[in-house]
Amino acid sequence: MQLLLKHWPRIAMTLIPLVFALLHASGVLQIGVLSQLDAIIYDARLRATMPKTMDERIVIVDIDEKSLSEVGRWPWGRHKLADLTAELLDRQKVALLGFDVVFAEPDDSSGLKRLQRLAQNEFRDLPMFTEKINQLQPELDYDSLFAKSLENRPVVMGYYLTSDRDGRVNGALPKPVMEPQLLQGRPIQFTSWDGYSANLGLLAKAAPAGGFFNSITENDGVVRSIPLLAEFKGQYYESLSLAMFRMLVGSPQVEPGFPQEKFLSRNYHGLESILLKQGGKTLAIPVDNRVATLVPFRGNGGARGGSFRYVSASDVLARRIAPDTLKGKIILLGTTAPGLLDVRVTPVGETYPGVETHANVISGLLDGKVFVKPDYAVGFEVFILLLSGLTLAIALPLLSAPKAVATSALVVTGLVVLNFWLYSGYGLVMPLASALVMALIAFSLNMSYGYFVESKSKRDLASLFGTYVPPELIDKMVKHAGSYSMKATTKVLTVMFCDMRGFTQMSETMEPTQLQALLNTVFSRLTDQIRANRGTIDKYMGDCVMAFWGAPVDTPDHASLAVKTALEMSSAIRLLNVEHRAKGLPEISIGIGLNTGTMCVGDMGSSVRRSYTVIGDAVNLASRLEGLSKTYGVDIVVSESTRKLANGFVWQELDKVRVKGKDVAVSIHWPFSVLGQINDEKTTELKTWAYALKAYRAQNWEQFDLQLLNLQRLNAKNYLYQLYAQRVGSMRSLPFDPAWDGATSYKTK
Repeated sequence: MQLLLKHWPRIAMTLIPLVFALLHASGVLQIGVLSQLDAIIYDARLRATMPKTMDERIVIVDIDEKSLSEVGRWPWGRHKLADLTAELLDRQKVALLGFDVVFAEPDDSSGLKRLQRLAQNEFRDLPMFTEKINQLQPELDYDSLFAKSLENRPVVMGYYLTSDRDGRVNGALPKPVMEPQLLQGRPIQFTSWDGYSANLGLLAKAAPAGGFFNSITENDGVVRSIPLLAEFKGQYYESLSLAMFRMLVGSPQVEPGFPQEKFLSRNYHGLESILLKQGGKTLAIPVDNRVATLVPFRGNGGARGGSFRYVSASDVLARRIAPDTLKGKIILLGTTAPGLLDVRVTPVGETYPGVETHANVISGLLDGKVFVKPDYAVGFEVFILLLSGLTLAIALPLLSAPKAVATSALVVTGLVVLNFWLYSGYGLVMPLASALVMALIAFSLNMSYGYFVESKSKRDLASLFGTYVPPELIDKMVKHAGSYSMKATTKVLTVMFCDMRGFTQMSETMEPTQLQALLNTVFSRLTDQIRANRGTIDKYMGDCVMAFWGAPVDTPDHASLAVKTALEMSSAIRLLNVEHRAKGLPEISIGIGLNTGTMCVGDMGSSVRRSYTVIGDAVNLASRLEGLSKTYGVDIVVSESTRKLANGFVWQELDKVRVKGKDVAVSIHWPFSVLGQINDEKTTELKTWAYALKAYRAQNWEQFDLQLLNLQRLNAKNYLYQLYAQRVGSMRSLPFDPAWDGATSYKTK
């Protein structure tokens, strides 16, 4: 919790786009660009996933340019439509015929009404004339001919609903398909109209099944959905697509499908589906909050679109199609002729035939594959926004830039995958734009804040500590930038001095540039080991490098890391000498002194030049120990305080010493090996040396000689043993000194 409170400005900034996205999702604040982006995402996904295959079940009989050229301009005489209907139903034996055209006005093209007026007026005195007209009436009453061709046939008539100031009506509507009381008083948001233009009563009576062919045009002028049910004066009527589908499956009863009330309140205004019930079976067709369905486009529209077969109406009338060619097919009679203005702007085409939108819906209903934006999409959008937004708001301020990028990419990918899974697996079209834009803006704001505000802290720290501290420690310090400064403080640290042996002699025999290159190589190898083990470089002093552990970043195992570094530095020099021998360059050696103790660390120096360094008695001791490494023939000398804190190593005690500036004797040690990497012979050698050192401090020279003899058999070339042999040789003649503590004094060093 404290960590979150520390980052509250960044969290608050990340939450800003979430708040706006939630306002948009809930409808409080409509952000047009998000709605438009959702439409673009839907259109792109639709085009990418639509099958683009031919549905052989549905055929469109097209009143195209060819038909208008051969048969004549539209509207055609109803006797021709009667012939067309008979050809399709009788000779071709189609399964179902739907009309995506309306016949709202009587057909007077035969002249029958004019002849009847003549018989009643000018030629009323000519009975033969009246008789002849009565004989011709069945042939000249084109509406009756057409109506007769429709009677008791699998035909669905089309009409359209209108909304204007006058609420004009024309023709006869089919019967409503759903009783109002079934809605239980719930205010469902049906598309509502106050007028219509329907077919002549004569035709409506002959073919009672009918459906409106209205579509829904979105704010951007694109048709993406059609209502399956619509309301007119409190009654509910079905679309042409639904009417044709119902006739294909046996004309089941239509009922509303409500969500389960165990999940939602009865006051929930949405309609989950349309239920088609017949013979104990129920088919549910999902719908959105407008009781509409998205058009499941199969491909680009038109005769060459590849989704449905197109047959010219003139070819049908002229019987240029062999009998039974269209047997069992679902026929939609419509037009693609530009002059008849039945084209739509859709996601898959800007001049898409209106008749094909109905064909696509019928195809989707037959396959049980319809897409819908459910009424609960708002709740889903709010939930997804809260989940992803809060995740980003909490996670991003706590992560590094690469991890923040990865997390944001993971969230965005998850949103897209979930959305696509619901779409492809369940036909649910859920909003995506608000969540995507929210995630991208949240990420951008977070990164901007991190760069312009928090990265300033990092740049400040880098400028202060960058030359001393490894980059990984700078990254850690940035997370708690307020806890670090150059201000001097007192801490227990481990300090190292490392000196290159024989530098003076090399400087006398080597060219300056050659010597510089050698120094750079040596210091680079040593510095790599220090930085790899989280050490802080203090300074370079000629042929010496100074470093310490435990500051500016607290490091509990600073002593162990310092010893580990010293061993790795020694190993690095041995490898470097192998390279030098191959190149004919002089070999080098180093001496390292380590001490742990209380020291002052911080920004020190003059007004002209300052540095981040350590000072104190513990620092001086480390410097003295480095000077003793050559005396004892080892490359690393470690104080007792460091040895006690450095776990994981096997030690060989070198001596007790009093150095310049110290009155108390200090035990010094050499890290013999890493724990677990020593053989039995070396273990025996260390035990023997411990016995020898004990005899030495007890001034028991005979026992020391015995142990030394064993040590020489084990390791005759060891300089340390030779050093002690010389000491004992000079001390043997001295009388026993009960006040001697076994320490060696180096007061002048």
